[in-house]
Amino acid sequence: MSQDHFSGSFEGTWEKLSQVAVKGAEYDSRERRPHPKCLQGTRVDLLNYIRRLLDDQEKSRLIWLHGTAGVGKSAVAFTVAETMRDLKVTEETHVEKRLAGTFFFSRKHTKRCTTGYFFVTLVYQLASNFASVRNDVNRTIRDNPALLDPDKSLRDQLEALFIQPLRRLQLRLRGCPPLAFVVDALDECTSETELADLILYLARALREPHLPVVHILLTSRSESHICKAFQNAEVYPLVCEIPVKTSGEGVAATISLDGADVDKDIYIFLHHSFTELQSRHPDFPQPSRDELERLASRAGRRFIVASTMMKFIDDGDSDPRDRLQVMLDLASELLPGTEVYELYDRILSTCADPKRAYQHLSIVAALADPLPISQLSKLLGPGLGRDVETALVQLRSIMDIPTDGSLPVNIYHSSVRDYVSDPSNCNLSQVHNILSPHSILAYSSFRLMMKEIPERSALLDMLSDLKKHSRTMKSQDPQRLKESLSFLVQPPEPLSVLVALLWFRGDRSPDLEFWLGTQDGRAWLQTPRGTTWLCAMGGENWLQTQEGQDWLQTQGGKDWLQIWAGIRWLWSLGGSIWLLTKGGNDWLRTQQGKASLQSQLGKEWLKTVLGTAWLESQGGKDWLKSQERGNEVRKGDRPSHIGVDWVFHHGDSLPEIGGKVQITGMHKIYAPTQQLISKWNPQNDTKRMDWLKTHGGLAWLLTQEGEIWLQSFSGRKWLRIQGGKDWLGTIGGNSWLRTQGGRCWLQTLGGRGWLKTPGAQNWLETQDGQDWLETKHGWDWLETKHGRNWLQCCMRASDGRGWLQTKGGRNWLQTQGGRDWLETPDGETWQATPAASVWVTMEEFSNTLKTISEHKFVPESSPLLAFQAIQQFRTLPDVLIFPVFLSLRHQNHSNSALPESRFSPDRKIIHAMNAFMTFANEAQERSQSVSEALKYACQNWALHLSRAPNPLDEKISHIYKAFWNRHLLSWLERQWCLKGLQSCLIVLSTVQTLAKPNKTLPVIVPDSGTSTKETSPLAATTSNTWIRPSPSILPLVPPLSPTYNATVSDAGISAKRVLDEPRINSDNPNGSAPLKRPKRD
Repeated sequence: MSQDHFSGSFEGTWEKLSQVAVKGAEYDSRERRPHPKCLQGTRVDLLNYIRRLLDDQEKSRLIWLHGTAGVGKSAVAFTVAETMRDLKVTEETHVEKRLAGTFFFSRKHTKRCTTGYFFVTLVYQLASNFASVRNDVNRTIRDNPALLDPDKSLRDQLEALFIQPLRRLQLRLRGCPPLAFVVDALDECTSETELADLILYLARALREPHLPVVHILLTSRSESHICKAFQNAEVYPLVCEIPVKTSGEGVAATISLDGADVDKDIYIFLHHSFTELQSRHPDFPQPSRDELERLASRAGRRFIVASTMMKFIDDGDSDPRDRLQVMLDLASELLPGTEVYELYDRILSTCADPKRAYQHLSIVAALADPLPISQLSKLLGPGLGRDVETALVQLRSIMDIPTDGSLPVNIYHSSVRDYVSDPSNCNLSQVHNILSPHSILAYSSFRLMMKEIPERSALLDMLSDLKKHSRTMKSQDPQRLKESLSFLVQPPEPLSVLVALLWFRGDRSPDLEFWLGTQDGRAWLQTPRGTTWLCAMGGENWLQTQEGQDWLQTQGGKDWLQIWAGIRWLWSLGGSIWLLTKGGNDWLRTQQGKASLQSQLGKEWLKTVLGTAWLESQGGKDWLKSQERGNEVRKGDRPSHIGVDWVFHHGDSLPEIGGKVQITGMHKIYAPTQQLISKWNPQNDTKRMDWLKTHGGLAWLLTQEGEIWLQSFSGRKWLRIQGGKDWLGTIGGNSWLRTQGGRCWLQTLGGRGWLKTPGAQNWLETQDGQDWLETKHGWDWLETKHGRNWLQCCMRASDGRGWLQTKGGRNWLQTQGGRDWLETPDGETWQATPAASVWVTMEEFSNTLKTISEHKFVPESSPLLAFQAIQQFRTLPDVLIFPVFLSLRHQNHSNSALPESRFSPDRKIIHAMNAFMTFANEAQERSQSVSEALKYACQNWALHLSRAPNPLDEKISHIYKAFWNRHLLSWLERQWCLKGLQSCLIVLSTVQTLAKPNKTLPVIVPDSGTSTKETSPLAATTSNTWIRPSPSILPLVPPLSPTYNATVSDAGISAKRVLDEPRINSDNPNGSAPLKRPKRD
């Protein structure tokens, strides 16, 4: 394989790695702006201490910097990363830096709250920094594309994407300062089990031999599960923990994030911030030293408090002098851990309506996905939503409110979410007994949906109409459609698929014959069922039509004329008449046509009246002239038995081998063959090589002796030269490849080498080759570089069709090797082809049917129209269920509808399907044109309902039941078009029981992995009344939203926390619960 091919392959692999790596997790990403950074002159002792650790060349270390929320961990991590980014590995290099990679976790972002993308992101940065390992990384990923899957084993990713690349850098970095990785906010990883594994694996990696010295700086809150992970016996010996006690003149006694020296750092920060404020407001008096010290003291050694103070004072609208005084009036002595809560209290107290402001702040923190102010106002409605902007603008010191109204609002720091997680964390009397934000959002979602999604029964009516017209149809297992429709080459369209299925069921009416002219119809004609039909009366009649004769001019038609069914038709009356047409005449002039005339059937046809008539045509006369020229040339040809002659006349020159002569027909073959083979070197005996090309030699190769010789050293050597390669492309060679000896040879180096030749490429397209590809050896070969290259060539040559569309290809795609290939750039390119879209669609259809069969519904739901619609869909005959699925498959089919005039009026099923497609297109247009607020409500109502306190508030319970009984079908219609039926089924099976009286909500709580468990009376019910949704298909009711850290107070459990105390395990969906904030006397 050429170097250019390797480069191109690597380029695609690198591009894929670039796409999967999470750029937002890098320390200086745009997603993380504004970047927290230590102000110059602050954190001096801490940063110097970390720098000394990072410069240690003796031993790799895990440097664990931990502290409470808001003490500046992320600012330190950013500053360290920035410093290491500016340091070169050696003075000679201009590219390679000591910063090897960074990953900043965040609950707000799906790809940054899990370890699934951790090593992929780090290796991308490492290979970008060190070009010497890039090709090795590319090769590793190309050979095992599944490494880029976030669900891949973390251990496998560690070995392939972290340890191996670092191992290759050992010699390069010998004598150089250590590399550094920076990992921030471990506590933002939502899975405690994943995080514990990550810490353990990183420790094991640093113990690996033959690695350069590497240091990893990790920051986190001081949470119990993280402390436990670092105390593991395998981890702890490698850990340098900060806070740490130190000794030495001029060095703080304790290096920590909230030590005594932090007051000085906060003072510096405040002084710098007020200087900048004064530069914009010259009339603002600089605070005195005493006032700055008082403010620094109020911050409680938390930079988040100091930063929020400055945002509050310098908000751009209020008088900064008045705001400064509010901050100075904070209590001089605050209980540890309450500083930020007290600050938030004071900020809220300055609002015109503190209760309203707190309510809106808690709602923003509870949103599953952030919304712009205008859409949040629309969601909340004319009551609560009327003053959203007015209330939130007053909270700009703790919330990001973009000037662009189309951008979403969000909180600045996770401590805000902790603060509003329970109203008792706020000391303002106005906010007590406040309604849960999830209750508000659930109620608002129902209100908006009932207002803007009118009651409609169209979905049920249309499905019922289809069902009515299909009563006489005999249904088969819909899962068999994957097999019967495997020939499709175009993205399946509802009406075209319906016509095809009617055709398969024996409806061969003339008004359906137009389908044979489509690409799918022509593909069907090449299937066994299609070729059989062409030989029947209906097929022969169709071949006489203009559409049939046009098809004969296509490659598919020409291929058909080469098989027995086509050849038999060719010399029949219908075929003979076609041969006299211009199309037939043109075909007879081709090489294929001339060869057919030399066959016995062709010669017989030339004696018929029609054959004689053709000979008198210009085409026939030209053919006769060419035959005369051919006869002159052939007069000097050697007879076909030259091989036999050579054996007779040159037998005396054969080696003396003894033994007897075996007679096989007319050929004399010397035996025992093994003795002949042992003395025969084909490369040095041109005559014997020529003999193998003769009829006798080729026949001998297929005898037992020949097959034995092909397994010998000499035989395999012959197979590697041109003569042997040419023979493998013949019928005899193909026959040998079917034998056990041939299959074994394909596994040898010579066989693998032959598979790269053009002859092998042709063989792989034959039935024998495709049969071999279905074997384990074939699947193993597809895992090799040459196999992947063949897939690429096959894909390009056939626009995605070919072997991957066969049963063997589809079976291979279901294997681990096939699934891994689908993740490669070539696999993704193939999936974008029209032919592959058929496979993707059929897989989605199959999964939907499986989901329907696995879901049961409570009896009380049966009368509801939404469940009747699902029942109508699931009981449709297979001829209709797939077209209906396609119609509602969140893509527009407006261009696929066929003119009504094409079909007779009695084609009621087709007209009903056309009407259903029109309905589905209109439903999709309506679904896509709604506001972001309505989309949010339809997507997340079940999430907020499941997190609302139990039992349901009477007001919410009333509106929920009204929505369930009257508007659920309209919601189903909308969401089915946008998200698919599977998503709808998950929501319905999760919340259907809640519409019954005296039922409480299930609280969906994630365990240590990704599964879900229900902690409610519903969890004890039988499978007939409660279906636990599969976590792999939970798009609408996730166990934990990446942007919302659900709290136990939402589930009705009383528990709060102080920010600088470690989180404790609880029933909280996050695995940790806020502790109760101490009250002041």
